[in-house]
Amino acid sequence: MATLDKMSGGRVLLGVGAGWLEEEFDALGVPFERRGARLDSYVAAMRALWTEDEATVDDEFVSFQRAISLPRPAQASVPIVIGGHTEVAAKRAGRIGDGFFPGRGSKEQLAALLDLMRRTAEDHGRDPAAIEVSLSGAGLFGDDPLGEVERMRELGADRLVIAPLAYDAESAAPAYEAFADKVIRRL
Repeated sequence: MATLDKMSGGRVLLGVGAGWLEEEFDALGVPFERRGARLDSYVAAMRALWTEDEATVDDEFVSFQRAISLPRPAQASVPIVIGGHTEVAAKRAGRIGDGFFPGRGSKEQLAALLDLMRRTAEDHGRDPAAIEVSLSGAGLFGDDPLGEVERMRELGADRLVIAPLAYDAESAAPAYEAFADKVIRRL
């Protein structure tokens, strides 16, 4: 991630989540029940490697001493976006995330998760406004895309994430041009 960030001039965001499919953990021989603690540890280890001259981490999941990781990210550290549409994910984003992407849910569910993320950030001495919020832009394909943008903005969205509009080169240009006409150029 640090190399990619360096090569891209600081344009990388790293999205992480604790996971939900127990069979994936079983296949790796990793305890499903400790996935959240493991994720927290890995995030701390990455940040140590990206920001310290000689990083030392020694916890239940990671152990290294005086490690040097080069190149360093172009940014102070690669921003880490916590994904997940649960209260646990919202709390994790408030505690350690540079961003939060709940991914899905009704407007009411999203509002509750974002409120929880903000309260948790404050409880941990963090500025909730510094945590960038990404929301799904799936509603942009309905009858009122500009109204949907406004509704997402009211929830606190900094970024809307949309699924690919086409999966082949022939369809891509017209699909993105139509989206630009219907939504982007009207914002």
